[in-house]
Amino acid sequence: MGRTSSGGIFYGWWIVAAAFINLFFTTGMVFYGFPVFYPSFVAALGFTRAQVTQGFLIGFLVAGIPFGLLAGAIIDRIGARRVILVGTGFVGVPLVLMGSITRLWQYESLCILIVLGYTLAGPIANQVLVTQWFRAYRGRAMGYAYLGLGLGGVVAPASANILIRAFGWRHAFEFAGILTLLVLFPVGIFIVRSTPADLGLLPDGVTPLEEVKTDEQSTGIWTAIRARDFWLLLIGATLVIGAINAVIQHLIFFLMDKGYSRLEAARFLSALLASSLGGRVLVGYIVDRFQKKNTMALFYLLIGCSIPILFLAHRPLAAWTFTVIFGFAVGADYMLIPLVTAERFGTASLGKLLAILIMGYSVGQWVAPWLAGRFFDAYHNYHLAWLVVTAAGIVGAASIYAVRVPDRRESMTDAGNVIP
Repeated sequence: MGRTSSGGIFYGWWIVAAAFINLFFTTGMVFYGFPVFYPSFVAALGFTRAQVTQGFLIGFLVAGIPFGLLAGAIIDRIGARRVILVGTGFVGVPLVLMGSITRLWQYESLCILIVLGYTLAGPIANQVLVTQWFRAYRGRAMGYAYLGLGLGGVVAPASANILIRAFGWRHAFEFAGILTLLVLFPVGIFIVRSTPADLGLLPDGVTPLEEVKTDEQSTGIWTAIRARDFWLLLIGATLVIGAINAVIQHLIFFLMDKGYSRLEAARFLSALLASSLGGRVLVGYIVDRFQKKNTMALFYLLIGCSIPILFLAHRPLAAWTFTVIFGFAVGADYMLIPLVTAERFGTASLGKLLAILIMGYSVGQWVAPWLAGRFFDAYHNYHLAWLVVTAAGIVGAASIYAVRVPDRRESMTDAGNVIP
């Protein structure tokens, strides 16, 4: 399990707990809870539906892309801890200020700052953080950390509704922002450490000699991005993440078109996100026993193959079957990307590589739901959209399966050899 600081539990598990909390607030609560506030913006401020949904799109274009690429380099240079602390401020303070907005430009400006905070304190930094602390149980650790994102998605809509009903939407934002700051700053200051070396430790299951050889085997950033495998990983992740988000963003609309009430449709979405929690835990165990890229390909294939069940969604049994299967497979959505990246390219330039990958698949994350909406506007149904995202899921799975991962365990027995 790795060295400990006092003969007890390996400190890396405290890092996992910290990553869980970070992802719960910066990703799960913010991005799954925010849509609950949209009707309040429309009713109180006169925003259109297009205007309330474009805030984070603008944030991604203005802050997400440039700062996402920069964040990876900064993390590799100064460590994840400082980056997470800065990002926490950019998430919490704008949430507090959201309670005072009166104009559209104020809303869009704060969305840009929140996306900046998410970029610094969200998946990139926490993926690097967990990866640096774990070797033998890396998959399991990442699965537990990403439960925070999934649980945030399950809890956020109901919590936001309760706060809005009790205190109004303005005070609900202020409460959410203050709570984020009060929780994440102490976690970052007192618990998070960027690497085991900060405490004189090693990653779990690693001896000093193995640690040196792992560093030797890491692929440089420029070598990695010229590699065929890097682009296969990027294409696969972009296609599948796009398919996932196209379905999730349009699921409530689609089910209402099939005759379900808004409340029933929302329950299906909540059940889907709850099912993903089980997937995250199981995937974490599986990837510690089998090759990570094959596990990733299998779950991505399951995502693509489950989408056609939506053609039978007018039947409740089919709708629930899709919800459980797709939701379970979604548990492998983001968490396997850093594991396969580290498995293939090592950890020396992991922050930079993940920044490029996350910015790349974020294009799919935003463009695919927009395309699905355009297909619906053109044909007044989701048939073509579901066919396209099914193909995207299957092709994405094939791309991941085609990644060639060297057997690092064998290379460690061949002293002096370095993986090219």
